[in-house]
Amino acid sequence: MQIHQTAIVSKKAKLADDIQVGPYSIISDNVVIGQGTKIGSHCVIEGNTTIGKNCEIFTGAVLGSRPQDLKYKGEKVFLEIGNGNIIREYCTFNPGTIEGNSKTVVGNDNLFMAYSHIAHDCVVGNNCIIANNGTLAGHVTIEDKAVVGGLVAIHQFVKVGTLSIIGGCSKVVQDVPPYSTCDGHPARVYGLNLIGLRRHKINLETLHGLKKAFKILFNSGLSPKHAADRIEEELRHIPEVLYLLNFVRSSQRGIARSCLIKE
Repeated sequence: MQIHQTAIVSKKAKLADDIQVGPYSIISDNVVIGQGTKIGSHCVIEGNTTIGKNCEIFTGAVLGSRPQDLKYKGEKVFLEIGNGNIIREYCTFNPGTIEGNSKTVVGNDNLFMAYSHIAHDCVVGNNCIIANNGTLAGHVTIEDKAVVGGLVAIHQFVKVGTLSIIGGCSKVVQDVPPYSTCDGHPARVYGLNLIGLRRHKINLETLHGLKKAFKILFNSGLSPKHAADRIEEELRHIPEVLYLLNFVRSSQRGIARSCLIKE
């Protein structure tokens, strides 16, 4: 264990024997940190925070401080961070609240660029990228492999679908469908995230099926419910399309509307 002499580390914290802690960092009583994790200088890790293996936490990150919710009155709440995450300079992650699920959960192998904020009761999946100053309000869900651009603000309770990408400086107030490119103020759907889909080797039949589904959902003039019924009737043989339909049908805030999807 490599702990800088200026760091303040509670003897009650549960730390793997090979972690590194940089100058002037503070680790509080109830923190648990897994093997291979590196913590930079001037970081603060407090509360009931668990960090997995092989994470990298850079200068000035603050993880586990009390949620920014006026209803919070000192209840026992949690922040859970998985393995292989890169948390860059001055990121802030808050634990959950009793009104939520009592915990904020971050999955594995995510990149959080400088000044990212993950608020109370958020759930972030695996292999996501949150760019500089990306801001998640409370109760936001980010599914696997999503990309959130720099300076994006996401409203409470919004859900961002898998393999979607949100352009920088967007204001996101409704759910972002899986596999989509979304941008604007407020954010609108511009089509499929073709680059992301191709990078993840989605086959040509699936790409064509998703493109057709998007046109029905956004260009047909049908309500989301009736559009989803039509899509299911025509494209139910494609698993990714069925995933999209389930996302649309379960949306609580409504789906972000679109500019017309091009032919």
